[in-house]
Amino acid sequence: MRPISFISHPDYLKHETGRHHPEDPARLTAITRHLETTGMLAQLIQAEPSEPSLDWLTLAHTPEYISTVETACTSGVKALDPDTCISPDSYHAALLAVGGGLLAIDQVVEGYAVNAFVALRPPGHHAERDRAMGFCLFNNIAIAARYAQRRYGLKRVLIVDWDVHHGNGTQHTFEDDPSVLFFSTHQFPFYPGTGRTSERGTGAGLGYTLNVPLAVGCGDNEYREVIEKILYPAAQAFEPQLVLVSAGFDAHRDDPLAGMNVTEDGYAQMTSIVRDIAERYSEGRLVSLLEGGYNLEALARSVERHLHVLGQS
Repeated sequence: MRPISFISHPDYLKHETGRHHPEDPARLTAITRHLETTGMLAQLIQAEPSEPSLDWLTLAHTPEYISTVETACTSGVKALDPDTCISPDSYHAALLAVGGGLLAIDQVVEGYAVNAFVALRPPGHHAERDRAMGFCLFNNIAIAARYAQRRYGLKRVLIVDWDVHHGNGTQHTFEDDPSVLFFSTHQFPFYPGTGRTSERGTGAGLGYTLNVPLAVGCGDNEYREVIEKILYPAAQAFEPQLVLVSAGFDAHRDDPLAGMNVTEDGYAQMTSIVRDIAERYSEGRLVSLLEGGYNLEALARSVERHLHVLGQS
């Protein structure tokens, strides 16, 4: 197996969302236990992130918003919106989630690992510049992309978002920026209501946002066709120097929050195609960050298949 970095932190479990909330600590526990049981975890390079400088967070969020999240968490506020529950340790966990993405960039760009997967929470792709949404506090993947550009001078970054929900926060971060190609395929119409084909970016970024909404019930074949026939040609034209994946696994047929029919085989096929893009254009550099996935068994199995494909020689 190729050297793959598996980045996580025990304090991710301290982000408590309350009973019956789908985004709960058991998600990460299910992943790590399954990887231990299959023997895969022992084959991965395991690492823990630290809290990043707040300067990095301001690449995607206002200082006022960052301060608001900290104050809300430490003062005992229970939720930032009807979906986004928090606890006293949520701010710390959210900083570590950002830190996980930055550590993954370091390890992959500096050659310590070929690819990296960050098993983090809270997730991030719905978080807007000044607003929490959809279980997300800080936009982990947007910050990671900006970090790669600022710290390592990368000029073209591809973000692939296959979470079942559209990554509105990520899109809005980069919609006027031609240095980041944002691709999303997602169930539509569905939360958060964005992600129409007509949303293609603005100004200098026009054409660098690529949305492929899919009808409820789509599965492996439809997702593979979208990745092969729409993402791949766009990536060829863009020639990314780094590939980032918002790796949500909630389009799985067993997921309780959506209505798609993707299987573990489908996620393996998508991973294979995206890995090929990275190998052709990005010196193999691919970092995936966990987003959604709320059936514990399906989530754990899908992550295993994702990592297996990344690690194949």
